[in-house]
Amino acid sequence: MPLQCSLLTSGDPAVSINPTFSRIRLDGTSWVDVAPGWLRGADDLYGTLASEVPWRQGRRWMYERMVDDPRLSRWYKATEPLPHPILATICSSLCAHYQVPFGSVGLNFYRDGDDSVAFHRDRELRRLGNTLIAIVTLGARRPFRLRPRGGGAGRTLLPASGDLLVMGGRCQADWEHAVPKVASCGPRISASWRWAA
Repeated sequence: MPLQCSLLTSGDPAVSINPTFSRIRLDGTSWVDVAPGWLRGADDLYGTLASEVPWRQGRRWMYERMVDDPRLSRWYKATEPLPHPILATICSSLCAHYQVPFGSVGLNFYRDGDDSVAFHRDRELRRLGNTLIAIVTLGARRPFRLRPRGGGAGRTLLPASGDLLVMGGRCQADWEHAVPKVASCGPRISASWRWAA
């Protein structure tokens, strides 16, 4: 299914000058910041990344056998050239807003509604009590789900192209997140940056 672009998300990519942030409190120590329309020109950036990034499909041991990851990915080391200069600008903007040093960017490509990621906590952050994971959505709207470890009421967010989500506090220790399969959906890329205290 092709990406349906809009006038608000087309054009040269740029971080919004005066974005509006809303904080969703998941519990007393975990939260998610949401900034709609944080990145202008998100659909144009999607097009560049979809066609120019050397995407890879990982494999992992699950269900007592090796299986393909149900999405494509590309993680950039700090020393590697980025596929678009706006990715460095985004990182600088996040560092300035949160006053912490975010690391290099990771990209995930969900080609259609069959691509997904199951509920999980980011492995290297799950034992830490103060972390940030910033995610910029590019392309089609997909559900982004959060649920507390051990059960309880969860939350579903529906970020649009150009929206920023930032999971913070003990979110990686006490909550899980997922991008579930959906019946029908256009392609989506998520760009993410991490910080840990």
